[in-house]
Amino acid sequence: MWLGVDYYPEQWDPALLETDLDTIAELGCNLIRIAEFSWHLIEKTEGAFDFSFFDHVITQAKTRGLKIMMGTPTATIPAWLAAKHPDILAEWEDGQKRTFGSRHVYCFNSPVMYEYSEKIIRAMAEHYKNEEAIIAWQIDNELGHEGSDLCFCNNCRREFQLYLAKKFSGDISVLNSAYGTAFWSQEYNRFGEIPIPTASTVAHNPALRLDWERFRSESISGFADFQVRLLKEIIPNAVITHDFPGGGLEKHVDYAEVACNLDVVSYNNYPVWGGQKAPLPPHEIAFGLDYIRGLKKRNFWITEAIMGAQGHDVTGYLPRPNQAKMWSYQGMAHGCESLLYFRYRGASKGAEQFCYGILDVDNRKRRKFWEVQSFFADIRKYEKALTAPIVSKVAIAYDYDSLASLRIQRQSLLLDAPVEMKKLYKVFFDANVPVDVLPAKADFSGYKIVLLPQMIIAKPDVQARAEAFVKNGGILVLAYRTAVKDEDNNLPFGEVVPVGYQDLAGVSVVETESLQDFDAFPLIGKDGRQGSGGIFRDMLVCRDAEVLYHYGDEFYQEYAAVTRKCYGGGAVYYLGCGLDEATAESVIQTVIEEAGIETISSDHGVEVVVRGGAGQKIRMLINHNPYEAAACGVMLPAFGCKVETIL
Repeated sequence: MWLGVDYYPEQWDPALLETDLDTIAELGCNLIRIAEFSWHLIEKTEGAFDFSFFDHVITQAKTRGLKIMMGTPTATIPAWLAAKHPDILAEWEDGQKRTFGSRHVYCFNSPVMYEYSEKIIRAMAEHYKNEEAIIAWQIDNELGHEGSDLCFCNNCRREFQLYLAKKFSGDISVLNSAYGTAFWSQEYNRFGEIPIPTASTVAHNPALRLDWERFRSESISGFADFQVRLLKEIIPNAVITHDFPGGGLEKHVDYAEVACNLDVVSYNNYPVWGGQKAPLPPHEIAFGLDYIRGLKKRNFWITEAIMGAQGHDVTGYLPRPNQAKMWSYQGMAHGCESLLYFRYRGASKGAEQFCYGILDVDNRKRRKFWEVQSFFADIRKYEKALTAPIVSKVAIAYDYDSLASLRIQRQSLLLDAPVEMKKLYKVFFDANVPVDVLPAKADFSGYKIVLLPQMIIAKPDVQARAEAFVKNGGILVLAYRTAVKDEDNNLPFGEVVPVGYQDLAGVSVVETESLQDFDAFPLIGKDGRQGSGGIFRDMLVCRDAEVLYHYGDEFYQEYAAVTRKCYGGGAVYYLGCGLDEATAESVIQTVIEEAGIETISSDHGVEVVVRGGAGQKIRMLINHNPYEAAACGVMLPAFGCKVETIL
């Protein structure tokens, strides 16, 4: 188990190094993360590589038993490179180049970026390939974060056209047919005529826009794969990771594709950021952790856990005593097996002066220091349990193409697919039922419940696996806007929605309505229970499904809103609209009971997680409340955590 801090010795007086490393060791650390933003320090002028600074840091760290996570410094190109090759800079949609002076200002399709990245990564890897203190390499930093997942420069336009030419085997007529370019006289005679979807009068072709989203994702995952291949060529046994930022389901990059060739997935966990009045709700923090674990369906590392308030220009909420420590326990509960804090000491200069660390710039040990020290001392006792895999019986599956399609055409101003996933996830979270959040390409076998909410792109492979899952006794939950479009982001002619799922779900969608309200219409349950719905709704006609709720408003009472159908050894639920919280809870609780999944009772806001197996099994009680609350007969103080050995 690696426990440590993110340390930026280049930002401080070198005279502080040894004292800093002593203090880091006193915290209970065995790992420091370094060098990820130090391109210029290593290469002050082109081709003149100097590793003496970090050689000294590593030498001093080793004398204190500290290991190293080494970062490739490509997230922050040096000024001399930007000045020599301004074409390396990414471009905003309005054609303005990003200005040097921040991070992630480069274009992922710049040949110059590849050329110079290879030079410095190769030099670093050759220099440190025999350094046993380096236990992992981190590539770049938070790929796709802060708008860097989009670029509209000439490099990207050229590469996008080549991407399309390859996809359509060089036949422009095939693209014209797939895109339906006869609409608005958009036919192309050659791939060089195809634009990138910058602002126009109304909207670009949805098929073009979905391929643009795929291209953006491939551009970023390709850059990540390039770094992995290069490091593995020089250091075959290197452990390679990347620190993913939050909000992955909203990004123009498929994190699961970036993760494919990584040895370990890492996550920067920020439950609160500058400008927020309060942290994210506990279930949303947990969802983010489970999503990261699902990228490879393996335990992960947290490379940035917070202890102090965070923010660039606007300072954030200060975590209450023991609250940030509690988030660290929650991270470990959801599959983190190694954790580092951002940062050892808050910066006194630069853009992150208000990203407070374990120590503030006054360099005094206070509450935050003692909280980290006590957390490290406690959590390492449970290493065997926390490094064991998490076994969940419930999965929520997402599809990058479908998420992109719903960004392209939202259909309702209130339709936010990741938010809808989290609403359903919350019911399981409140019942203390573990959930895997997975890409839809993942294997569904082994689960009892699989949810496929808002998978608007109909994909035969996913549908076949979903049908097999239900036949074998699984319970599948579908939601409105399922299988509405084909893989070109078009409405398939002559097909009834949900395309490919009608026999499985036992319903057909005959009409739809977009609502701009969360509680737009009443719902009436078969047992007389009443609720409400909104956002969007499918008017469902049942073939051979049971109606659990129907619409209660005038004109539409004949249509089902929520249905259930037995199929093979399992069942399929269809949620035809956005449900109010109580109704969603009722329906999902029914699904949980039908699947025979055990729940654990706890006070509101108290999370209970069981981890481990043979050798060590623990129960983690986590109180997210700012007041006392109980679970499993244990009263916990505000933001208190307790780990109990149960085997």
